[in-house]
Amino acid sequence: MRSYLDFEKPVADLEAKVDELKAMAAKGDAVAIGEDIARLEVKADQSLKALYGALTPWQKTQVARHPQRPHFIDYCSRLITEFTPLAGDRGFGEDEAVIGGFGRFQGEPVCVLGQEKGSNTETRLRHNFGMARPEGYRKAVRLMELADRYGLPVLCFVDTAGAFPGIEAEERGQAEAIARSTEACLALGSPNVAVIIGEGGSGGAVAIATANRVIMLEHSIYSVISPEGAASILWRDAARAQDAATGMKITAQDLLRFGVIDRIVSEPSGGAHRAPDEAIERAGHAIAGSLEELRGLSPDQIRAQRAEKFLAIGRKLG
Repeated sequence: MRSYLDFEKPVADLEAKVDELKAMAAKGDAVAIGEDIARLEVKADQSLKALYGALTPWQKTQVARHPQRPHFIDYCSRLITEFTPLAGDRGFGEDEAVIGGFGRFQGEPVCVLGQEKGSNTETRLRHNFGMARPEGYRKAVRLMELADRYGLPVLCFVDTAGAFPGIEAEERGQAEAIARSTEACLALGSPNVAVIIGEGGSGGAVAIATANRVIMLEHSIYSVISPEGAASILWRDAARAQDAATGMKITAQDLLRFGVIDRIVSEPSGGAHRAPDEAIERAGHAIAGSLEELRGLSPDQIRAQRAEKFLAIGRKLG
């Protein structure tokens, strides 16, 4: 069953009417309503395209958080073959908020890392809503270093509201673990590509998104803090999250202009949650293109390109 966001009400009403007419036609309770159904479907499609063509930053935030949006496991199952997950940080334990392992992307061996939010109550609790603890980032470091040893590209899929803020995470060195993971990204002699598939929240995202190429889906967001968190700090009122989202420049379009990201992947009409397979396929093409751009570079060139990319952020507008 499709879930609608608040601002999608006009589209929801039209599509509900289409479903109602289709149900009547299936029962034989109405005559010659095919034209009415077709007309309403066209109107609903036009309304959806117009709506998604002019989303505000806050509306994009809602789309990025849509519960039916494809998650890391969906991308991994579609894009990666022979995937073998590896667990544990060899220091404390396993963190299922970060899933990582090795597999093949378009036939080529790669290391894959991703933050998984979960899709229902059980999986959300198991994956801690995609908010990693220190052991998750230390596992990421372990896998990146292993990939670097064998010269394998690293693909990272980012979808988190931020690192887990609990006391136990701080006790186990959350800040240090994030810093070490970011350092590991920068030190890679093999190419790495990061894809923001939903939320890219603060250091929790940067820890695995410090890559040669950073790709964002059209309606994903990437920010130093959540809009609610920023509103709480600036105005002591989380209800002003909409104002914060507008001022923070968290959309893919703004971030491409600032040079924070390198490429935007367009989403199907109505967002990735309406056509997950198509959205994943488009992301796969973008990843393949990014890896091809980096093919043939030496480890030193890979590191230099990555360092220059991040040093250049904010120096000029695109």
